[in-house]
Amino acid sequence: MKSFIVSSGVCLFAAALVNAQEVPKFTFNVGAGFTRPVGDTGRHLDTGWNVQGGVGYNFSPYLGANVDVAFNDLGITSADLNRIGVPGGDVHILSATLDPIVHLNPHGHVDFYITGGGGVFRWNQEFTQPTVAIVPGFDPFFGFFSAAVPATQVLTSHSVNRPGIDIGAGIAIGALGRGKIFAEAKYDHIYMRGAHADYIPVTFGFRW
Repeated sequence: MKSFIVSSGVCLFAAALVNAQEVPKFTFNVGAGFTRPVGDTGRHLDTGWNVQGGVGYNFSPYLGANVDVAFNDLGITSADLNRIGVPGGDVHILSATLDPIVHLNPHGHVDFYITGGGGVFRWNQEFTQPTVAIVPGFDPFFGFFSAAVPATQVLTSHSVNRPGIDIGAGIAIGALGRGKIFAEAKYDHIYMRGAHADYIPVTFGFRW
């Protein structure tokens, strides 16, 4: 009986080592979703969309770090556009952050994780108006001609690079091999001059 217990313990320990090796050292992720501005930012910007990707390294099955790059596109509210006196406008946010990640169940089919960090955020805002662009065209009968097509004219554009932080959580479900599909939400906070910008990107994607 004693030898059986010892043998079982050795087998369980060996199995744990094998499982630990199943977590890849190098990782990548890619996804897309919607972005919701919150707080004072939510009074000036509409809900938009996001795309993101990243690469990372797992120091252990439970702890890793990712370098994440994300792009968020948010429209300016109609109330603000009317107040400023322009027909259209939007805000683009490009970010690059270093985000430690903690996995709560890395060997399981379903893994919950928390992540957060900080980096650089590039804020670009544009005010626009509809216009018409003249483009060349060709028809087998009429030959070459010029055609007018709808387009967007940028009236003003302003960009600034600012520091920021993010924190969030997600769930990852086993899909292909070591890969998992995931859904996550982060709270992003940008330190603007004399103010701040806050938004929550909700992203769905694939993580390896």
